[in-house]
Amino acid sequence: MTDMPDTTLTSHPSHDSPLEVDTDDAVDYYTPGAPIGDTKAPDGPINERWQTRKFEARLVNPANRRKLSVIIVGTGLAGASAAATLGEAGYVVKSFCYQDSPRRAHSIAAQGGINAAKNYKEDGDSVHRLFYDTVKGGDYRSRESNVYRLAEVSTSIIDQCVAQGVPFAREYGGLLDNRSFGGVQVSRTFYARGQTGQQLLIGAYQALERQVAAGTVETFTRHEMLEVIVVDDGDTSRARGIIARDMVTGEIETHLADVVVLASGGYGNVFYLSTNAMGCNVTAAWRAHRKGAYMANPCYTQIHPTCIPVSGAHQSKLTLMSESLRNDGRMWVPRTKADCEKDPRSIAEEDRDYFLERIYPSFGNLVPRDIASRAAKNMCDEGRGVGPEVDGVRRGVYLDFADAIARLGKDGVEEKYDNLLDMYERITGENPYEVPMRIYPAVHYVMGGLWVDYDLQSSIPGLFVTGEANFSDHGANRLGASALMQGLADGYFVLPHTIRDYLADGPFEKVDEDHPAVLEARSAVEKRIEHFLTVNGTRSVDSYHRELGHIMWEYCGMERTEDGLKKAIDLIRTLRDDFNRNLKVLGTADSLNQSLEKAGRVADFIELGELMCIDALNRRESCGGHFRAESQTEDGEALRHDDQYAYVAAWEFAGGEAGTMGKPVLHKEHLVYTAIEMKQRSYK
Repeated sequence: MTDMPDTTLTSHPSHDSPLEVDTDDAVDYYTPGAPIGDTKAPDGPINERWQTRKFEARLVNPANRRKLSVIIVGTGLAGASAAATLGEAGYVVKSFCYQDSPRRAHSIAAQGGINAAKNYKEDGDSVHRLFYDTVKGGDYRSRESNVYRLAEVSTSIIDQCVAQGVPFAREYGGLLDNRSFGGVQVSRTFYARGQTGQQLLIGAYQALERQVAAGTVETFTRHEMLEVIVVDDGDTSRARGIIARDMVTGEIETHLADVVVLASGGYGNVFYLSTNAMGCNVTAAWRAHRKGAYMANPCYTQIHPTCIPVSGAHQSKLTLMSESLRNDGRMWVPRTKADCEKDPRSIAEEDRDYFLERIYPSFGNLVPRDIASRAAKNMCDEGRGVGPEVDGVRRGVYLDFADAIARLGKDGVEEKYDNLLDMYERITGENPYEVPMRIYPAVHYVMGGLWVDYDLQSSIPGLFVTGEANFSDHGANRLGASALMQGLADGYFVLPHTIRDYLADGPFEKVDEDHPAVLEARSAVEKRIEHFLTVNGTRSVDSYHRELGHIMWEYCGMERTEDGLKKAIDLIRTLRDDFNRNLKVLGTADSLNQSLEKAGRVADFIELGELMCIDALNRRESCGGHFRAESQTEDGEALRHDDQYAYVAAWEFAGGEAGTMGKPVLHKEHLVYTAIEMKQRSYK
């Protein structure tokens, strides 16, 4: 079976039917704003737009590039590749990361692979099919011009990485190997065992360090961006630099440039428990949001189905098991509750429910992440979960490799997945070659982020956003192996072309460190730090983060309801008030102080959490990872309402002192599809 013949929805918008649906009481939480649009994507056939834009974007001659400076925040795949490419082009680049080395960026944790429409398997793949799968996988809530460009440049990414020496897996004859990932029926995912992110990051890091040695890039490790500097030049307000804190000495530093690029990753740690590294945070993006950058679709959170289950309240992080395991592993639970405590090896085949294969026969275990996650949750909600009870509930399903071992042999499975299965055994103490793995969904990736146009420029001129920090490519659900693709596409092949159109207006007027806008930004950072250190309450930062995470998971997690979201907003506001009055941060500002770092990050998470719940409350439909219980089909699938919600929700900060938020302003970017027809997703 193929995935093409879905049922067309009867109502979806056109250019002539603007979306105005601010009628329910969700509007009590926000202010309707003027509609917005992407003015940078050219008209014409979708397969010609990127070539047209590259030609139309103005050039910067090599002599002028040496006079233009770029700040890049983040050294993951998006940030490192952008810094390397812009440095090689001749711009003066400053690269910032809070880790002790660019190689410690969270991109290193990606395991399964990177997509590219190479069609090496001759199984019907193409640029258009990758484009189609990505838009469909995102439940028709992404901007089609950006997604097509992503699919178009995907093939160049693989060539670039091979040239850098990335050790992709190869077939016997030496050709690059591919495997499948969820949501597709072709093999287009290139991989390096279970270390794809690490190997790709090493490649980008080598390119970055080459430019450091050449003198075009200067790196600032253990530096955290705490504010963006926005300067009014009389014509418009532009991003011209950042305020950063040296995390070792505590020194507050001012760094100025002609343009700022945020490649600071996602905000999944708002849930406290997630697959993200402990240091991942939203501060860079949120500080920009407070200065005028729109935050788009913040409620779109990806729940990854293949994670090691929670083992108790002591945990502060969850561990991802690559989605590639679903190529050969089969997900199942016992058919009856009585068997849930049994050794899985003793449960007969006829007493097992391979629920994904039963419900979605066409895609089986390779349905998209949101589909697989909800199905696993439903099995556990029915009381058929497996593994130890945590808070009275068994939150786990089996991922079984017995059939794969019988078919390929243990050596064949080891060759494909050994480091992943070894990692599982080290963490759980169970041998997955002998006993089925236990997995459960967990917060992983966020599709929301700062709003950008086709050029990757935010609503603040001169502030560009790449990778997971922006919203543009994945809609309401990201397909597996697409995060690495987007990060490298943005850094190597998109931003270097689009940023030059902005920099062609330079060199810009010099901004001094005593400029009023610079002094104001620096003063705001210093006052904020002083506040955290002088509240002198009784609660730790971690206790607030854990409580926020519980609220977000319970009411804005895998399933959302109107009453639950309203309750969450009230709880978050109460938590924020207590945070401002009762926070306890030990230490001083003039040295290494991790409690102080966490205080700023959690303060931003609290404000973001409120906006996420407001966004989810306003979107009274189910799409992708955003599942509203009030909007589902008779058989429990997500039910979109294209006549009302086929738009990007771009939120403008409405003002407010530190620790407070006014009613955010909602701007809608109408989504129009010219190359794809919006359909009800079906993987059955």
